[in-house]
Amino acid sequence: MNIMADIPMRPAVVLGGVRIPFCRSHTAYAELSNLDMLTAALDGLVDRFALHGVHIDEVVGGAVVTHAKDWNLAREAVIGSKLAPTTPAITMMQACGTSLAGALGLAAKIATGQIECGIALGSDTTSDAPIVFQRKFAQRLVQLSRAKSLGDRAAVFKGFTPAELAPQPPSTSEPRTGLSMGEHCELMAKEWGITREAQDLLAYESHKKAAAAYDEGFMDDLVVPCAGVFRDNNIREDISLEKMAELKPVFDRSGHGTITAANSTPLTDGAATILLASEEWARKQGIPVQAYLSLGRTSAVDFVQGEGLLMAPTVAVSELLRGTGLALQDFDYYEIHEAFAAQVLATLKAWESEDYCRRRLGRSEALGSIDRGKLNVKGSSIAFGHPFAATGARILAVMAKLLHQNGGKRGLISICTAGGMGVAAILEGVATHLLPKAGKPAEIAAGAE
Repeated sequence: MNIMADIPMRPAVVLGGVRIPFCRSHTAYAELSNLDMLTAALDGLVDRFALHGVHIDEVVGGAVVTHAKDWNLAREAVIGSKLAPTTPAITMMQACGTSLAGALGLAAKIATGQIECGIALGSDTTSDAPIVFQRKFAQRLVQLSRAKSLGDRAAVFKGFTPAELAPQPPSTSEPRTGLSMGEHCELMAKEWGITREAQDLLAYESHKKAAAAYDEGFMDDLVVPCAGVFRDNNIREDISLEKMAELKPVFDRSGHGTITAANSTPLTDGAATILLASEEWARKQGIPVQAYLSLGRTSAVDFVQGEGLLMAPTVAVSELLRGTGLALQDFDYYEIHEAFAAQVLATLKAWESEDYCRRRLGRSEALGSIDRGKLNVKGSSIAFGHPFAATGARILAVMAKLLHQNGGKRGLISICTAGGMGVAAILEGVATHLLPKAGKPAEIAAGAE
């Protein structure tokens, strides 16, 4: 018996998101942990949607940079929040795509009727990064804990040298290549001919649009204060292209590098949340629907063998569009996570390349260009900052509000992640979701051409 055959599919809706201000690492949140920040963001969501003491069917999310004590981070945040303590939570991690991947998983459970509501969330801090001992010394400590006599304890330190005490600092390098994400992105910038000027301009626009989003009040219900901070502290309203041009490249100092501190995301501390539900649950709670989370896709590239580490979103979006009847141009808004300005620009160039789309994406023609005026219209990660696991929830909240506020039809999200992966999603406006779909549901789910 196929028990799923008789279960009707239903839509998953996005009701809105809340986050705390994002702050450059080692600044305002230097004394806060992932749990502190995640709980603050979760309570902000509770306050906004009157969820005090409410049971949520599932909370999913986590952090990328964690301590061993954070193995149950999502559940601990729930217990420390104003939600009902009966709310279960799952701690998961998919690098920078964590909270978007969490939201897609919740949406699938809502669609199949397994749950009625859920919260996806993410938090990260490099101010409170774990510092670990060298493996050899760590093993000595384990042996010491098992030693039963003074002689056994003395034997543990036979051959010990002070060099073993040197801590291993956290690293953003890829284990398979030994290159940092920035070094990988420099390779992408060279491959795709991304100029320093183009990168600086995109970063400049990100800051200007983010500052305008605050000035016009767009961020008012999306951000709640934390630790005396009311606004992201990385946004530079007075940013200057001339001053940006004076900065030296960070990852390639050979004279050919183009990526600088100004056209990259900074190391950031922060947390973000997003509330999803069935239409029926939303009606019962009296919460208006902002958008529908319709489709999602995770893809990966073989960066170890030379593909661009951060090019997986090009694949994820292509695969996401298959079977939907939608072209890349059929969106009112695009949110492409700005890990680096070069990464965004390489993604756009790849979609415009007929050779790449034929060879790598298996398409008969290029996906084409997008209207840049619809891209990251409220700023993105270069301006706001990028607490790795929190970025997906931040972007989802912005996209859902844009569609709700402006009557948009559709929004496309893509996020690149460490490990050569990309997560993409399609959000639909309320009116658009009610229209007949271009493809049959089975074809869309299977990703048929």
